[in-house]
Formats: sequence, C-alpha cells, structure tokens
Amino acid sequence: MSYREESYYKSSYSQIATQGINLSDYSLEELKALWHKTIQNGFHGICFSMYKDGQSPGDDISMEQVEQRVSILKPHVGAIRSFSCIEGNEYVPIAAKKYGLKTLVGAWLSDDKEDNEREIEGLIALAKAGHVDVAAVGNEVLYRNDLTLDELVGYINRVKEALIGLDIPVGYVDAYYEFSRHPVLVESTDVILANLYPYWEGCPIEYALGHMQAMYGSVVDAAQGKPIIITETGWPSQGGGLDGAIATNEAAMKYFIDTIGWTETNGIPIFYFSSFDESWKTGDEGDVGAYWGLWDKHENLKF
Repeated sequence: MSYREESYYKSSYSQIATQGINLSDYSLEELKALWHKTIQNGFHGICFSMYKDGQSPGDDISMEQVEQRVSILKPHVGAIRSFSCIEGNEYVPIAAKKYGLKTLVGAWLSDDKEDNEREIEGLIALAKAGHVDVAAVGNEVLYRNDLTLDELVGYINRVKEALIGLDIPVGYVDAYYEFSRHPVLVESTDVILANLYPYWEGCPIEYALGHMQAMYGSVVDAAQGKPIIITETGWPSQGGGLDGAIATNEAAMKYFIDTIGWTETNGIPIFYFSSFDESWKTGDEGDVGAYWGLWDKHENLKF
C-alpha cells in the first residue's frame, strides 16, 4: 500500500564500503541457492501484500484470501506488517495471530477524515482484542501532504491514550529523514518506524547495503534512544530503474540476502517489502511497482 514516485527520497547515496556479497563471485544458480537458503532460514518480518490480479485498494478482501496468504508466509517469518484496518485488512492481524505470528498493525491515514475515523477505531478495536503487538498510526502521511503535522500527532496521541495499560508500543511510519526533520514525531511515539529505500535514491546495487546502513544511522541519531524498527526496505526485480538503481533479478536477490544478513547479525527488527508482487501498484510507482515481492503474483517464490 506504500505510495512511491521517483522524487521520494532527496539525499544522494553514500558510497561506503559495506557492500555485502559480490555478485561476480556467484553464478546465477549459486545466487538463487543462497537467496532460497536465506528465506528458508527465516527472518524477522514481512510486509503483507493484500491484492491479487484484478484487485486493488478499495476492494473488500475476504478472510479466506488473507488467511491463505498468511499460511504461505508463516514458515519463513516471525511477524507480519499490515497497512490498514478496513476493507479486509483487519483480517491480516487476526490471521497472523491464528498462525502464531507477531503483528505490526497500521491505520492508513489520508486526507479523507471519514475513512481516518474508521481506520483509527479499527486499530483501537484490534489492539483491545489482542491482535496488535505494535500499532502504526499512519504511513508516509507527511510525504503525501495528506495531513498537517499537528493533525497527525493528534491521531497518534488519540491512539496512545486509547491503549493505555495494554503495553502496546505506538509509532508512525515514514521515510527515515522525516524523524530528523520533525523531532515531535520521535517525542510523540514509543517506537520509531522507518522506511529505508536505497533504490528510490538511485543508489547502485553495489553500494545499496552501505547506503541503507547510513539511512539507519540517521534514524539512530534522531531516535532519542527509542527502539527502531525498519518497516520497509526492498528492491524490485524488474520494471526499469532510477538513475544508478536498476531493477533486476540479481539485484533483488543480492539486496535481500545482504539486508537480512546484516539485520539478523545486528538484531535489528525488519519488515521486508514485500511478500507478493501486486499488479495494481504500477499506477503509483511506474512499472517497478508491480515487482517488489519475494513471491510472484501467483504466490510462488520468485526465483
């Protein structure tokens, strides 16, 4: 459900030495084997892709479809992130809990105040019912200019007040640099939920791991000692490129292997973006939008 366009990130990439695996050291089959091994070994969490071909936000999705997709992900992850609390999205944390997974549950906020009410009330209800481990109040709202900072903080405070005594951390998801720009986001939340995308800054794949680490470092600097979760990072497998960042199968496999290796080694919680390819996303993101999944749109592992 994340919205993307080429101007998403503003800073230039940093060519620091942490490069992860060297693609020239692997044949394509060896790279695929390492990618499969990384998935089979399991990792912290993944962003949930709701929509099959012909579906898009606004459609009501059934519990049956959600549960079937959760069952595919369960052997590989410990947690699932959802993006909304209406139109079937509320089934994601329910299904995740049924399968013994942790949840990061998001209320999707926009400039539609009526929908925002449904989202906020849905998030609170899911939390009170025991389906929420971390609550995310909004996703990239400031980037889209859908709400003012004061309006956003008002929603965050409202959820925090509603969940007093439940021991559920409340945060807000946005691009890594927003937490440096707006310290009130850090002060108003219990956990910092940051999206890190070297691809959208045009970073070549050979520097992408190091650049992502630099992004994470800037969040650490802004976080005032509060816990940090990487809520999105990933690399598309096809669909073109942006400056030095090219969407290829090899780059997508390398980025996943490098990212999971680094976060696992350092104990950093992460929700990789994304689980399944979603065809509807080409409208917002261009051709690459449909190709961020580890699984393809037919729910098969991609490589």
